[in-house]
Amino acid sequence: MPIIYLLKYNLMQKIEDKLIGFIGQGWIGKHYADDFEKRGFSVVRYALEEPYCANKDKIKDCDIVFIAVPTPSTPEGFNDSIVREAVKLAGEGKTVVIKSTMLPGVTETIQAENSDKYITHSPEFLREATAAYDAANPDRNIIGVPEKSEEFLRRAEEILSVLPEAPHKDVCHSKEAELIKYAGNCYLYLKVIYANMLHDLATELGCEWDKIKHNMIGDPRIGKSHLDPVHDSGRGAGGHCFIKDFSAFTEMYEKLIGDELGLKVLEAIKDKNIDYLVKSGKSLDLLKGVYGEDVVK
Repeated sequence: MPIIYLLKYNLMQKIEDKLIGFIGQGWIGKHYADDFEKRGFSVVRYALEEPYCANKDKIKDCDIVFIAVPTPSTPEGFNDSIVREAVKLAGEGKTVVIKSTMLPGVTETIQAENSDKYITHSPEFLREATAAYDAANPDRNIIGVPEKSEEFLRRAEEILSVLPEAPHKDVCHSKEAELIKYAGNCYLYLKVIYANMLHDLATELGCEWDKIKHNMIGDPRIGKSHLDPVHDSGRGAGGHCFIKDFSAFTEMYEKLIGDELGLKVLEAIKDKNIDYLVKSGKSLDLLKGVYGEDVVK
């Protein structure tokens, strides 16, 4: 065997010898763990549910630990307490990869609280309907590190080496990685509201929406996603990510920017989305979880 292929073989052998931990077995953590197992890695899954709850003490032995647990936005604000508890289960000197959505700056504070570990953030871009495929075939792999030291950069490259290959990959500061997740979800939230409002106008004018949509997709600047005004039997930006992430983004904007005109824009978009969701009966439990029971009245 030529020496260059021998080196690559030995490197892959070393990588696949690593024990990979997953904390959280919801639709995100489960599909990532499934993919790693299919690619030949030894995997430990821990969650509060059976049969994974017995594996809590095994997480400390994992070389790389992926965390995919809830970070809800509630009427009281963003809550990252479950992630902070999960991080403590990783062993000393181990690499932690937070897949949960985090406010910019949170990974840095978690690193400060856990100086015996290496905490990173890697935003997930899974769609609920195609989560298994997306986990195995990522468009992007982004690793955020709280400091760009030689050791953190080495570990970031190690994380990239165990993830499925992606056409786009980057190592950046953890604050940038955290904001990238919000940047994407909130942009698509806006796109959904615009598509719904445009559909209302097209209907009033007697236009065929499929014709409007088809020719919008023909513009490469727009793309084909999130142009269906009716989705999951309802209207508006719903689902597990959009509602909570737009709320957290608004909270961030108010705290850090505080621009009155900007806040009016965000509030108006939120109110229009709530109107679409409530009138069509879509994602009402998720809506109440973020804004309170009175939001649907």
